[in-house]
Amino acid sequence: MHRLRAFVIVTLSIGVIVPGTPRTTAAQQDATPEARAVSYLRSEVPRWRLEHPCYSCHNNGDATRALLAAAAQGHDIGMALDDTLTWLAAPERWEQNGSPGGSSDLPLARVQFASALSAATGAGRAPAMARDRAADLMATHQHADGSFTLNPSQTLGGATFYGRALATAMARRALASASSAAARAARDRADAWLRSTALVNVLDASSVLLGLGDAADAAALAQRQRALALLQQGQAADGGWGPFVTSQPEVFDTALVVQALSHAREMPEAVRRGRAYLLERQQDDGSWVETTRPSGGESYAQRISTTAWALLALLASR
Repeated sequence: MHRLRAFVIVTLSIGVIVPGTPRTTAAQQDATPEARAVSYLRSEVPRWRLEHPCYSCHNNGDATRALLAAAAQGHDIGMALDDTLTWLAAPERWEQNGSPGGSSDLPLARVQFASALSAATGAGRAPAMARDRAADLMATHQHADGSFTLNPSQTLGGATFYGRALATAMARRALASASSAAARAARDRADAWLRSTALVNVLDASSVLLGLGDAADAAALAQRQRALALLQQGQAADGGWGPFVTSQPEVFDTALVVQALSHAREMPEAVRRGRAYLLERQQDDGSWVETTRPSGGESYAQRISTTAWALLALLASR
């Protein structure tokens, strides 16, 4: 009896250790999930440029946006973005990224970096003139129908290469405050595409919802309802979403839906369950396992971008 009582006391004091469960330090247990993700990205963002001859869409694009959003909510990001923001503020140099060959995927680079620069301008950490120059350069890659395609070889978007719907939504957001006539025309064409495109899958629906923002015209409201219906249909029992209604849930797809619904102030219970899905899958180091196409691959770039999107979702839904 005494042995049983001792076992119960010890078990209650330390918790039951399930085989295979990752151990966490006391500092990690005390930190919020957002703070752990910030700590991870704060270390990784500047490290890329120190170890490689170029700036990357994952570290200096997606992850930069996530750290800027975290800083706006009071998280300490230190000097993690100082070098990145200096480089982003000169959009004309993006074409020579990683010289002598230059950027091998300029549309991807310009949408990614213009999005990060727009976020930096909104945070007061980059000049509006640089944002406007970036918007004009990015607009040159817009298709006649108003959409943007970052990687024509990818039929389904992902955390770094986006896909048509998310690329157009992100480009539209980067064009939102640009002042030139060319940028305003590109924004209008993107708006028309976002309101009229067919929503084939969950990724389309969440992307378009994010791109529509607070628009309240009849076409935007009708498209918003179509997107919400598809997202409601696509949520799995565990709270996550995959790229299609019938797909297994993935971190990136769930993060994008949570962010879009949070900004739209829609489906709060679905957001709560999606947020719980993300929290349950955060790694001990603050990151999330990368979402790849097809699923289950290994990629540092996708891990950084997946983590960035997950952090943005947590910040938006907090």
